[in-house]
Amino acid sequence: MAEHLSIEDMLPVAPLGLVVHDSCRELGQAVDKRLVEFRKHENAHHPDSSGFFGYRKDSYIIDCEWPRFGTGEGKAILRDTARGMDIFILADVCNHSLSFTVNGFVHYMSPDDIYMDVKRIIAAIGGKAHRITVVMPFLYESRQHKRSMRESLDCAMALAELADMGVNDVITFDAHDPKVQNSIPLCGFDNFTPPYEFVSALIHYERDLIIDKDHLIVISPDEGALDRAVYFAGVLGVNTGMFYKRRDYTKVINGKNPIVAHEFLGDNIDGKDVIVIDDMISSGGSMMDTAKQLKSMNAKRVYVCCTFGLFTEGIELFDKAYDECVFEKMIVTNLCYHDPEIKTRPYFIEADMSEFLANVVDYMNHDIAMSKVHTNTEKIQEVLRRYNNRLGMEFLADDNA
Repeated sequence: MAEHLSIEDMLPVAPLGLVVHDSCRELGQAVDKRLVEFRKHENAHHPDSSGFFGYRKDSYIIDCEWPRFGTGEGKAILRDTARGMDIFILADVCNHSLSFTVNGFVHYMSPDDIYMDVKRIIAAIGGKAHRITVVMPFLYESRQHKRSMRESLDCAMALAELADMGVNDVITFDAHDPKVQNSIPLCGFDNFTPPYEFVSALIHYERDLIIDKDHLIVISPDEGALDRAVYFAGVLGVNTGMFYKRRDYTKVINGKNPIVAHEFLGDNIDGKDVIVIDDMISSGGSMMDTAKQLKSMNAKRVYVCCTFGLFTEGIELFDKAYDECVFEKMIVTNLCYHDPEIKTRPYFIEADMSEFLANVVDYMNHDIAMSKVHTNTEKIQEVLRRYNNRLGMEFLADDNA
């Protein structure tokens, strides 16, 4: 995982507090444990200084609740004080496992319900915190980021609403279009990507990859993901390619124009391992289509790397594709909720982002430049250097044998 920068003789902005919504409980607790461990060693020679009051705790999570009335209406209750604290609110708007009762009927929480809970806890804090940062790994309504006809501009509206409520910063990952931050020009907006975690997870589980231009290529499944594919390929020192989605713009099915065909643009992939990288897997149809075409072009192995595994239409499609040898492994982060069933699948790898997120929270609490966590290129290259050296030693041992 990412190396933690040593923080010495640097005062925190204010005492740290984590507000962890039920939708993000597992990740929030993991981040909390990391922070507790970090601060056992940070600024250890300032135990009695007033500037470091509350610096070391057994937990930074603030006790709070989001109860519901019988009608389904809700409220937020803050059980601990947040006065004068640097508050980080963690919420996963894509968690579909939470439920509450509406007039006796079970109702599963939608992204709208979870986003509303975030606003409720901000209202409960009531302006008493020193600073408020909302950590929303999957940015709420991020796919509705631009207006192309008479339609709502939901993501920009939500960000503006948070800024108006007193939120100072928004932290997100792999935003569908980072330019949506233009809707809140006076509010901080940090958009992180997880290429380091993808590389670490991939080489941990696949011990025989040869990472060079002759054996590996990085593919973007569409034009929208090309930037991250180009960066990823550049860091790995390999070539890149992309698929162009040809759509039927005369029809709208499930809110989008159906894809007619995927056209490939790029280098020859015959006999090469392929990494397909994207920001999310929704239903998965487009991604598995891409993987099938790569296999038909004689790709050796196909690895899928996505920040968010949403699996909105279940996992049967992926089970079938795996059984047909369409892809080898699927690497997704733990930034959003995953059904326990998919975690049992042999192709599923979950890249842990808790240490990275704990770094972000700790650095922000000390007002350290985010370039320390934004720039992962050197870390990735160091991991690859060690991996390639290990491979070289193994090949040498085989030759000697």
